Amino acid sequence: MTSLSVEMLAAEAAEPITSAGNAQLGIAVLAGIAVIVLLITKLKMHAFLALTIGSLALGSFAGAAPADTILSFTKGLGSTVAGVGVLIALGAILGKLLADSGGADQVVDTILAKASGRVMPWAMVLIASIIGLPLFFEVGIVLMIPVVLLVAKRGNYSLMRIGIPALAGLSVMHGLIPPHPGPLVAIDALDANLGVTLALGVLVAIPTVIIAGPVFSRYAARWVDIKPPENMIPQRPSEDLDRRPSFGATLATILLPVVLMLLNALVEIVVDNPENGLQKVTMVIGSPLIALLAAVLVGMFTLGRAAGFTKDRIAGTVEKSLAPIAGILLIVGAGGGFKQTLIDAGVGQMILEFSENWSIPALLLGWLIAVAIRLATGSATVATISAAGLVAPLAADMSTSHAALLVLAVGAGSLFFSHVNDAGFWLVKEYFGMNVGQTLKTWSVMETIISVVAMAFILLLSLLL
Repeated sequence: MTSLSVEMLAAEAAEPITSAGNAQLGIAVLAGIAVIVLLITKLKMHAFLALTIGSLALGSFAGAAPADTILSFTKGLGSTVAGVGVLIALGAILGKLLADSGGADQVVDTILAKASGRVMPWAMVLIASIIGLPLFFEVGIVLMIPVVLLVAKRGNYSLMRIGIPALAGLSVMHGLIPPHPGPLVAIDALDANLGVTLALGVLVAIPTVIIAGPVFSRYAARWVDIKPPENMIPQRPSEDLDRRPSFGATLATILLPVVLMLLNALVEIVVDNPENGLQKVTMVIGSPLIALLAAVLVGMFTLGRAAGFTKDRIAGTVEKSLAPIAGILLIVGAGGGFKQTLIDAGVGQMILEFSENWSIPALLLGWLIAVAIRLATGSATVATISAAGLVAPLAADMSTSHAALLVLAVGAGSLFFSHVNDAGFWLVKEYFGMNVGQTLKTWSVMETIISVVAMAFILLLSLLL
């Protein structure tokens, strides 16, 4: 879940770094993943080192030249950090401003006053779904993390009871609802109607996010009963603050990047002309980097200055926010490097070749192909685009509604079982302070539930429409 633009996806479709056969490639994939898991779980090696060694092992088992494997890994690491790293850094700055100014306290106190007990997971899934509608998953994560951790800490909730609904809301939006890049490209590839796809996507998303979020979180909290990691929790502001930002100002600052990105998406849909002056402007201000940067700059006034911070104190807050995320950036980047090594080794093409002879219904075929590519490469958007391209001929004779359902089936398959080759897996693991086993039992299972439940509702709709 690390792809941040359609352009980045095009760069991922590189020439294979090896001419290995499908059997050798399959063994290489399993061996590479096994090396990563064993190094982390048995030898307690840092995930960054394990992912680096696992990528080199994968290339070796696949018969690729060491220089080619290193190039693929570094290319994937660089593109992931370039795309996600800046967003994580900006999100960390905004989170620190929220915490030090008392803005996060204001939001959490208001949420706890309005919703408590059994209502809280439902409130979190609603907030995350709204925020996640126009946002990439990674952007939503960095915006939601301070609120999730503080609500869990102050309300004395299991982190999974609060965190899983938030993650489910963000993930479902990412995989099923345009304007996210995967669904948009699939709509184009299958010549589906965007409005119909959006409407049906919402119909599928609502029950899916309920089951994978608030309902599943009950079981996830029993399996992995953890508290928010102290090193990631925004600390209470010092007692020397005379005042703190209002709830309205704080909420407006948090939602500013959401509004800017949603505005860009709406203009793209309505205007649909890259040469149009308005669309040129919204493309810039609605890009994730500019939208989050704007929120940070606005936050310096609406949060920092509102709390009485001097210029020096705001600068100190920004500086202190960056140190804790160094490890997260390296791990997420290495996850992107492993994913790129898989793609360049030709694993995605191997899956496509295997699927050519599958004789099953189009909706199920699209889902299964996306599942296979997702498991092999770790990228939800690459899985969506590859699977959509393969089943595109089948959509030619479909009705408008069934073409839209095929888009959703592919998107649902692309979310199946996130594991060690997905940079999103490591992002969730580090932010929530879990080990690999705990992340598999919560995040990975949640992703699988989203994929399977969404597909079940898609098949049900196909019978009704």
